[in-house]
Amino acid sequence: MDLEEAKEFRERCTQCDAVSWGLTDEGKYYCTSCHNVTERSKEVLNTETIPNTKIQAINRGLKRKKKLEKGWDWYVCEGFQHILYQQAEALKTLGVSPELKGQVLHNLWRRYLQKSKQAYCRNPVRARRRTAAALEDNPSHSDWDSEPELLSDFSCPSIAGSAAESQPDVRARKPFPTGRASQSDMSSACSGSLDGVEYSLRKEKGTVKMTVPGTLALCALSLLWQREALALSDLLRLVEEGHIPYVNAFQHFPEEMKLYGRDKGIFTVESWPTYEDIYKKMIEVAIFLDLPRFPDITEECYLHPNILCRKYLMEVNLPDEMYNFTCQVVKMAGIGEVDFLTFDPIAKKKNTVKYDIQAVAVIVIVLKLLFLLDDNLEWSLSTIAEKYNEEKKEAKPWFDFRKWYQVMKKSFDEKKQKWEEARAKYVWKSEKPLYHSSIDKSVVYKRREMVVNLQKQFSTLADSTPTVAKRSASSFQFSWTEGDPAGTCFHGHSLQGALEKRGPSLTTRNPLYWLSTQKFCKSYCKHVTTYEESNFSLSYQFILNLFSFLLRINAYFLHEEVSLIEKRLFKTKYSQAKKKSSRSRKVKK
Repeated sequence: MDLEEAKEFRERCTQCDAVSWGLTDEGKYYCTSCHNVTERSKEVLNTETIPNTKIQAINRGLKRKKKLEKGWDWYVCEGFQHILYQQAEALKTLGVSPELKGQVLHNLWRRYLQKSKQAYCRNPVRARRRTAAALEDNPSHSDWDSEPELLSDFSCPSIAGSAAESQPDVRARKPFPTGRASQSDMSSACSGSLDGVEYSLRKEKGTVKMTVPGTLALCALSLLWQREALALSDLLRLVEEGHIPYVNAFQHFPEEMKLYGRDKGIFTVESWPTYEDIYKKMIEVAIFLDLPRFPDITEECYLHPNILCRKYLMEVNLPDEMYNFTCQVVKMAGIGEVDFLTFDPIAKKKNTVKYDIQAVAVIVIVLKLLFLLDDNLEWSLSTIAEKYNEEKKEAKPWFDFRKWYQVMKKSFDEKKQKWEEARAKYVWKSEKPLYHSSIDKSVVYKRREMVVNLQKQFSTLADSTPTVAKRSASSFQFSWTEGDPAGTCFHGHSLQGALEKRGPSLTTRNPLYWLSTQKFCKSYCKHVTTYEESNFSLSYQFILNLFSFLLRINAYFLHEEVSLIEKRLFKTKYSQAKKKSSRSRKVKK
């Protein structure tokens, strides 16, 4: 570096407005005040000062680096395609069928590009913009068709193929054609992608814009089509645990796909995906894509309530004998039928089933049938079971609701505390820093490097590691082992303490049942019912909170599903309550 040779360069620095330049080893000017490196380089007049080197080779090297810094000309939809590829690969690693990535997800993504008129159609959105620009230059071409036409017969690589090609060798191909040079230069000033600015401002009626949560919706639809053993709550939990890319997924983009400016608002997320948001997005995308009826959900499928009920009974450490009662409730409520469970987006009366929430709601109803959950009867039955277990220690133990509550509350509190601590410690900043424009790149990278160094220094002083090891993926969050000497597993316990024999059959000792809600919201209200904890027993609140934590949902949504199934199960009771309310209104009048 030579400060004397740099004195002839008198331009002001774009960062700090100073005129104080030095030369790097590569011959580029850098500001001695803020260390900003420019694209300008000093011309070498005397080649003798550089031994064994030709000036032409130096010039070629500088140009090659400049081209790398500029990167590819790429579109926003290519960014989402890379995210989908990463998510599909992660699902494949977790044991999902390879067909999901190569066939189902690829076809959904290709259909989305068609419907949104971005690709795989004649005269797509980008082509129409170039056509409009050409019409301005040459009005004689006014007969060009501006409306895109979907191609009925075409061949295109799968999402796995196109993304896989671009991952190992990023110079191999450009999936989408580039626009005019002036358009590229203008776009790159505000975003790394060619259409980042326009995409962020686009508001087309009837078109669903793709977002990072939208990629999860496409994955969830693919899993539903394949009838894989992953419910929506399982998918979101795997995302939260870091097994499926979602937060900062853009970090895995190829180096040539420069991302800054408006791209930052498109590809960054600053909150965890919620069940209700992704579920609504699934329905919105399915309707937009005009998808046909999905494959039937039969009794052999994982998403059938009978199978999901067995899974969640094991998860929350409840007796196996409860499974027979859940099957009876599913049959009596009519929620196990194929036509009820199968998703059909284009049907006039489409059923949108929340499979995991529905199964958990059935278990809550069975617990109410057996133990009432009024903060009274369940404890009375627990006293009977406790007395029986003490007297007959060699016999099969009766299920003790009080003991189960104590065991589950302790485990639930520990799990929830760890979950809340992990969320609080989560680092949202990406390892690959984002900058608003290419001019800010050097400053952002220097700041990021300084932050990383400070984190290392503090972690060394505190004798702790800043990162937490990723947990292995599992279908269960709680683990219970039969034959545990501590007696914490209740799977093999009997329900005899809550049942009694009446004639040839067994019935519940509890003859009562209270409805989760006696009044539903009116048709124009977006909610089905309301849920205020103070209006319900502590036992009911605990069970709702326990299952809501398992599914990562709000307790209100589970309460709503319980109310809807009760409405199907207790039609007579609801009709009587409705008649009483109408009579009371007449008396008041």
